[in-house]
Amino acid sequence: MVMVDLMVDKQQSGAAGKGVPAGFKLTEVGVIPEDWEVVPFFDVVSIVSGQISPICEPYSSMTLIAPDHIETGTGRLISKKSAKEQGAISGKYVFHAGDTIYSKIRPYLRKAIYANFDGLCSADMYPLRPKEGIEPKYILPLVLGNRFSKYAESVSVRSGIPKINRTEIADFLFVIPRQREEQTAIANVLFDTEALIAALEQILAKKQAIKTAAMQQLLTGKTRLPQFAMWEDGTTKGYKKSELGEIPEDWVVTNIGQFTDCCAGGTPGTKVSAYWGGTHPWMSSGELHLKQVHTVADYITDEGLANSSTKYVPKNSVLVGLAGQGKTRGTVAINRIELCTNQSIAAIFPGEHHSTEFLFYNLDNRYEELRSLSTGDGGRGGLNLTIIRKLHLAFPPKEEQTAIAAILSDIDEDIQTLQQRLNKTRQLKQGMMQELLTGKIRLIERN
Repeated sequence: MVMVDLMVDKQQSGAAGKGVPAGFKLTEVGVIPEDWEVVPFFDVVSIVSGQISPICEPYSSMTLIAPDHIETGTGRLISKKSAKEQGAISGKYVFHAGDTIYSKIRPYLRKAIYANFDGLCSADMYPLRPKEGIEPKYILPLVLGNRFSKYAESVSVRSGIPKINRTEIADFLFVIPRQREEQTAIANVLFDTEALIAALEQILAKKQAIKTAAMQQLLTGKTRLPQFAMWEDGTTKGYKKSELGEIPEDWVVTNIGQFTDCCAGGTPGTKVSAYWGGTHPWMSSGELHLKQVHTVADYITDEGLANSSTKYVPKNSVLVGLAGQGKTRGTVAINRIELCTNQSIAAIFPGEHHSTEFLFYNLDNRYEELRSLSTGDGGRGGLNLTIIRKLHLAFPPKEEQTAIAAILSDIDEDIQTLQQRLNKTRQLKQGMMQELLTGKIRLIERN
């Protein structure tokens, strides 16, 4: 079985020319491998011409692709409907399996797909058909790569909708391996990496759905953990009516103001340099999105602390966004260090009978409710301490709070691990595209 290994050419010096590494040559587009070529755009692909009417069969039943149906930068199709379903009436291009469909409008969005089926595309797209000797799948990474994308962006700047025309495309030079086998190897690696990214995204979405379902069931008592579902005599615990609807009979409804207190912070004068750059960590509402706050961007001085309404918040408090840009209002976090906050954050201090983590997950699960409780008009309203103190919550005994929070925390750790792996894989693909499409990394087949 043939194994394909990524081999990084060390580009050792010693070749003829002005500093050109051994095994490379200098061309009009820069230094490339000796066995690669600089080729005009239309020597690599042709653009399908001749439009058809999507009203008539068989075309009306064929899948119609438009720029809006393609995900930015990934080469991924996100919508697949027939011309008839879309009510198409204007002329379209026919493409075949093996073509690459490239959006000629707004090139900065980098929208293109490799087609594995026959279909139609809008007049805002170019169906690119590979010439003889060119690996069909190699076209997609070429047109999504940095060289072509930056060129397309630069020539499409004009009034109205940015667009690259055929004359401008004709001036572009591709850099490609001479051997089709190498084109195929490069395309396969990039397609496989994108497939891995898609798979990781699906796994992450499923894990997030599991968390959402677990929060909705466990935090309301609709589902009980086995060790808390029975009384000591072996009978099943029942439910009772409450202000929050039916809850387990051994749970208690209380509002935040009844079992603890909360406070908001403040901001030292931003134009007073003497207030900033000190040793006291100061958190802005934008940092609530960290969820678990171990460090902050800003620090204030003793003078800044003394001359503002900000105050220290004990670590392991639950923080709620009272106001803020975008989605910040209603966002919940836990500060894992002692810190000061601004006036747009309410800090809640759970007592000994209440788990910080349980309270965090409870409020996090009620994000939309918190936003709906905001005062003010439209999306510019805000929460306040009075609203927070009156908020009702259902609490199980402390031991059950801890057990529920531990399960949700484990799911969060899985999600974080998956997200980190996904981010690294995306970065890897971007790096590989740059290196593979320039020949800096070569794919070498070995038996």
